[in-house]
Amino acid sequence: MKAVVIPRIAPIEEKPLELVDLPDPIPGEKEVLVKVSACGICHTELDEIEGRVPPTKFPVVPGHEIVGRVEKLGPGASRFKVGDRVGIAWINWACGRCHFCLKGEENLCEEARWTGKDADGGYAQYTVISEDFAYPIPAAFTDLEAAPLLCAGVIGYRALKLSGMKDGRVLGLYGFGASAHIVIQVVKHLYPRARVFVFTRPNQLQHQELARRLGADWVGATGETPPARLDCAIDFTPVGEPVREALRNLQKGGRVVINAIRKTTPIPELNYAEHLWWEKELKSVANVARRDAQEFLPLAAEIPIKPKIQKFRMEEANEALILLKQGRISGAGVLCIAE
Repeated sequence: MKAVVIPRIAPIEEKPLELVDLPDPIPGEKEVLVKVSACGICHTELDEIEGRVPPTKFPVVPGHEIVGRVEKLGPGASRFKVGDRVGIAWINWACGRCHFCLKGEENLCEEARWTGKDADGGYAQYTVISEDFAYPIPAAFTDLEAAPLLCAGVIGYRALKLSGMKDGRVLGLYGFGASAHIVIQVVKHLYPRARVFVFTRPNQLQHQELARRLGADWVGATGETPPARLDCAIDFTPVGEPVREALRNLQKGGRVVINAIRKTTPIPELNYAEHLWWEKELKSVANVARRDAQEFLPLAAEIPIKPKIQKFRMEEANEALILLKQGRISGAGVLCIAE
């Protein structure tokens, strides 16, 4: 099969990803072989490639926003049948025995494995996955539309749940890429009386225009002061400064949720009185659990979510990730694996 691999740690500007031929994977016990049709691109791939979240093997096939069809069942697999359309997210496997797993929090399992980091992912024509970590894709979405839902959508949904958002409140979204442009659609559906304020990089005009089209009540740049304090905020950015800014603009008793695996720059020093006093809270999001995908995908179809997609070919993976790092993808980038 054709696959894009990470052969070594390097800045994405060096275009380290390589298009290679690999043997087709063989599904093991209770696994399914998936013929990949589309795979979204994510900031976590940048973290893996550049070493902030280094893979545990080299070469490894990145990609964890995977949509495809079941090609073959491994021994004992029975949840799906050949031809079923499924999605695969970043969580690839968990032990199922620890107290986190028993509470449905596999994302915190010490033994958890991650798609595209510890196991080969979706920048390839085929991949394998435990049947317990594959999800049916609602018919409302094309393959390309469904791909960003598997990470940008699911992790954004988890972050929204953790934010404590309620109807009538003000939510701040820092960064307006793949995840935030899905979250705002969820917010407008679940909380029709809420207000959403969006903060982007200065002069990120495409992102700001997309935010307005999707119903943002105010749009500005990080560093600006919005027209009202935020009851809660979600930081989607890869850098540290927006965390401090979100806390500065936060209402008393509010919560800022950081939706990032790693930051490329540190969170700046916080002034306790200005940023943290008045019972303000700061919370991180650690990956996703199966329950998040199981809840979110039907909700996304009900709304229905309409992701804005920018397509790339497999051989353009390096270029696509460079654009992502530069903040030059409006909406979600998706690799088209099978035409």
